[in-house]
Amino acid sequence: MRQVAFISGKGGTGKTVLSGALSAIPKKQVIADCDVDAANLHLLLHPERSEQYPFAGGNKPVIDPGICIKCGICREECRYEAITPEFRVNTLRCEGCGLCSHLCPVEAVRMEPQQVGEWYRSETRYGPFVHARLGVGQENSGKLTSHIKQTAKQIAGEQGADYLLVDGPPGIGCPLIATIAGIDLAVIVTEPTLSAIHDLERVSGVTHHFRVHTGVIINKYDLNEELTHHIESFSAEHGIQILGKLPFSEEVEHSVIQGIPLIEYSRNSFTDDLQDIWHKISAYKRN
Repeated sequence: MRQVAFISGKGGTGKTVLSGALSAIPKKQVIADCDVDAANLHLLLHPERSEQYPFAGGNKPVIDPGICIKCGICREECRYEAITPEFRVNTLRCEGCGLCSHLCPVEAVRMEPQQVGEWYRSETRYGPFVHARLGVGQENSGKLTSHIKQTAKQIAGEQGADYLLVDGPPGIGCPLIATIAGIDLAVIVTEPTLSAIHDLERVSGVTHHFRVHTGVIINKYDLNEELTHHIESFSAEHGIQILGKLPFSEEVEHSVIQGIPLIEYSRNSFTDDLQDIWHKISAYKRN
């Protein structure tokens, strides 16, 4: 089984649209959406949810009113002002540091796991799909990312899938590191803008550090061919394979509006380029 992750140094480069389109090409794969902070691959794949589970990501304090003597120590020492005058915990302010539990003289504060999101196993016409929804402003997205990927990998092994295709998160933080761990090929989706080039350099530095082979797709390459040449030069200098260059196309926007993977929405030179990119990904062999 080959594991392929689609990643980007910044949001908005077209990573999810392209990973959704490429997910429609192979016949035996499991798909995972590891961009748990802003999961949206389901908008293209239209999954039918078969299993749903809560996800706990860290502890928050709970004050037992039957024990609390209202001494005020927790309120005085909480730098986040998360303890209300009624000696309840404002979970939106609380950072889960546990200081109140440590200082309470009568042990009225206990730390309990908090549900911060949900994860799902679904079915799509393209194969099993593992995805999640993290609550607004909630933490531990790296832990949830790791869980999603490992669950998808287990399903892929059980079903004898040829590929595990992962829509990864943007950026270079913990969710990215959890996504690329053990991956055979990381595909960076970038575009010819100064900010995207800067973030390409950063994210490729992470994949290099973890010794993950890396390829690049240059999306909307014709918007600034000078910067496209810069990306090509940078990639050649760092041993990164250019998997393909895709022009700007209004068909992409139309396919997203219709909620249809681009490879199925139309047949033209753009989708031919996508087929060629997939051929390079599937034919890739480690040196």
